[in-house]
Amino acid sequence: MNSQSAALHPLRQAVDGGRLRALDLHFARALGDLVGGASGPRLLAAALASRQVGEGAVCLDLRALAGRAPFADLPEVLAPPLAHWRSDLLAWPAVVSAAHAASQGASAALILDAADRLYLGRYWDFEQGVARALTERAAGWAVGVDRARLAAGLERLFPAPADGAIDWQRAAAALAVLRPLCVISGGPGTGKTRTVTACLALLADQARARGETLRIALAAPTGKAAARLTESIRQAKAGLREAGAMDAATAAAIPEAALTLHRLLGARPGRVAPRHGPGNPLHLDLLVVDEASMLDLPLAARLLAALPARCRLVLLGDREQLASVQAGAVLADLCGRGREPAWSPALTAALVEVGALPPRDAVPCPGAVDAPQGLGDCVALLRRSYRFLPGSGVHALAVAIQRGDGRGAVTAGDAGYADARRLDLDGAGLAAFIGGFVVPRHRAVLAAPDPGAALAALGRYRVLCAVHEGPCGLAALNRIGEQALAAAGLIRPAGGRYAGRPLLVTANDYDLRLYNGDVGILLPDPAAGGELCAWFETAEGLRRLSPHRLPAVETLFAMTVHKSQGSEFDEVVLVLPPHDSRVLTRELIYTAVTRARRQVTLVAGAQRLAAGVQRQVQRSSGLYDALWSEVDAAAGG
Repeated sequence: MNSQSAALHPLRQAVDGGRLRALDLHFARALGDLVGGASGPRLLAAALASRQVGEGAVCLDLRALAGRAPFADLPEVLAPPLAHWRSDLLAWPAVVSAAHAASQGASAALILDAADRLYLGRYWDFEQGVARALTERAAGWAVGVDRARLAAGLERLFPAPADGAIDWQRAAAALAVLRPLCVISGGPGTGKTRTVTACLALLADQARARGETLRIALAAPTGKAAARLTESIRQAKAGLREAGAMDAATAAAIPEAALTLHRLLGARPGRVAPRHGPGNPLHLDLLVVDEASMLDLPLAARLLAALPARCRLVLLGDREQLASVQAGAVLADLCGRGREPAWSPALTAALVEVGALPPRDAVPCPGAVDAPQGLGDCVALLRRSYRFLPGSGVHALAVAIQRGDGRGAVTAGDAGYADARRLDLDGAGLAAFIGGFVVPRHRAVLAAPDPGAALAALGRYRVLCAVHEGPCGLAALNRIGEQALAAAGLIRPAGGRYAGRPLLVTANDYDLRLYNGDVGILLPDPAAGGELCAWFETAEGLRRLSPHRLPAVETLFAMTVHKSQGSEFDEVVLVLPPHDSRVLTRELIYTAVTRARRQVTLVAGAQRLAAGVQRQVQRSSGLYDALWSEVDAAAGG
């Protein structure tokens, strides 16, 4: 056995034990073959850096692993001490320092930064591109803003509160006009879409006064989120028109149809680079991206690279939600990982000037008054929920989860609220409950007068889960729902294609214009002699397809919490597995609970729920430091 083969042996054992992916082993082995000089510690670092990306992190934190056993079932495999590991890696031609890569424009398979974070080279490039683009956009004021006109528009769109309190929607809309980059974070029901619709009205008004027309695009990471954004913008515009706050010309200037980011960028099957990029930027003056918590690092990098320098960018999302399935936690890093927004004196004065904040002698300046102008002046937090009012069970649950208060979450679930409860079920009890939940609600789906009404009824309820396998996993819960409906005589599931089968698209199909996350249902078409057809409610309206033309789909009595992002349901059941899992985190439980508009049921043991609420997602990344280090240094933080 040669030296490299011996060095790879523990990595093969880790693959056999499920601690590494075969892909991670292949990457390390290929790098050793290509570069040479591959020792055990070097190959270990390469494999672990690859694994981190697969688990949603951007890089490997050497400090967290140095001197420890990275695989629980292989205690004999130890990472070297930090100083030795760092120097050994930098002596390997496969690794270059971040300083060298930045100064020389050098590229390498692995890049090690000054904080001992080891990156796959392309992910370091992605992170640097995102940090550079966001920092540049955060550096100054938007040009050409008529502040007197802005003040009049704010008064029209956001009547001042009678009690003189801060209207955070009003402040966020003003900030989005004053700054070329604006990040608006808020939980469900805090009015993000109404706020951004008002912002679009304000910007359209500013452009019209200059004799210009804004080129505006609305986008979201998934098809489902894009469809919801389309509907929300349409409703917000109608509400503002009805209230007399928006005239016909302004409404006409605000688009309603949202696209997926992949479609906006011109994603091309089989090609990594989309149609739009630095050499072919998007022809836009303003881009609004909803559900920005779902933005992964590579997609964010490609999006920012495709935006012209003059294009405004508004990001909407909930910083408390789950991060993207792929690598990165862009919105959380951009929002400062839970830090309170701290506006500079200059921005505060501007917001007071346009009437977005009460005078400073009446209301203290929010945040640290000595914060420097920069990224901190681009983040607005919507703090008031108009959906989950204090005193509701969903509100009590969400607040406890946000605070990481596991015991408080259990207490809220057990307190007897009408809209929130916790059940401790397993085995037959779980099957009976899920069946009893699904059958009457899906009966209403099947009794709907037309496919559009059936899809609307389907969108009112959902069973959510954290894992794919096991008795509380996606496959088992979908099977329980199917079996219960079959036993009730409502469906005949033999063969997989049956009337009433709900569908979830799991892969983008650009030819069919169906996207990952789109929801449909199989129902007979009376106009086609009762032929079974697939129906989808999309941003373009109701779509009818032959079942033979469907892209990759799965049954949708239950779905994972990740897949539920960008959706809302009247009633939600969240089923947590009885065993511990790294995926059971505060962010996952919060995301699931806040999908519910009216009622949520947690099927979870008290200990498992409390432990999950207390565990936060930890994704290694240097983006936070790249975005906030200068702000913290200038503020003395």
